[in-house]
Amino acid sequence: MSRAPDTWILTADCPSVLGTVDAVTRFLFEQGCYVTEHHSFDDRLSGRFFIRVEFRQPDGLDEQGFRQGLAERAKAFAMNFELTAPHYRPKVVIMVSKADHCLNDLLYRQRIGQLPMDVVAVVSNHPDLKPLADWHQIPYHHFPLDPNDKPSQERQVWQVIEESGAELVILARYMQVLSPELCRKLDGKAINIHHSLLPGFKGAKPYHQAYNKGVKLVGATAHYINNDLDEGPIIAQGVEVVDHSYYPEDLIAKGRDIEGLTLARAVGYHIERRVFLNGNRTVVL
Repeated sequence: MSRAPDTWILTADCPSVLGTVDAVTRFLFEQGCYVTEHHSFDDRLSGRFFIRVEFRQPDGLDEQGFRQGLAERAKAFAMNFELTAPHYRPKVVIMVSKADHCLNDLLYRQRIGQLPMDVVAVVSNHPDLKPLADWHQIPYHHFPLDPNDKPSQERQVWQVIEESGAELVILARYMQVLSPELCRKLDGKAINIHHSLLPGFKGAKPYHQAYNKGVKLVGATAHYINNDLDEGPIIAQGVEVVDHSYYPEDLIAKGRDIEGLTLARAVGYHIERRVFLNGNRTVVL
């Protein structure tokens, strides 16, 4: 569902206690706000409540007064909240290696307005995709990786992220493992995409390994990064059925399609403030 251009987004989470929905919706009513979309979830295992509301204020919203008033209301519930203004477009850095399918898909969706974001830089350990970034008039930073001095390369990457003011980093088939230090800096702010095959195949040529095992499902997983390789909180997954007629190149092509779509879906969820971290899991509203 596409977001209306004049709607605000309110997201909040707190311990599971009586009156949480009323605290949010009644406050919106008192402020003369019209709710256009509402989703909430109470996790009985973690004991936390999550809510996301889109609303509009026909008379114009006093943002500072709204925040102050809601903060007072939220105190009784130990509630954390975020307010996102209409026309919000986060600054994004995309990291790539040599594969271009995810980068190309993200830039296309940005160009047509499907992903309301501003890609402020593309960072890579290879020069191969510079022409694609140049065509979109996006700065391209090529930082070759010295296996004996990985920290220096990551310092360059972090400098681009900081100086560009990026709020989100997308690893669009960036084929390097980030250090624990960089993972900590990007906690909850970096999304990765990788193939999902059952059984799991690690190492070189996973689709060839999958072909040799006769897999019947090909998929992809988009998740926030953490210090555990490909094991961060999952945002979105995609899967499609294949059969014996799919050769390795067919599986690879199918995987590319699923990776692009799944990554775009996860990025969209993040931009629209639909994703809540709940321990090592996510709640997507």
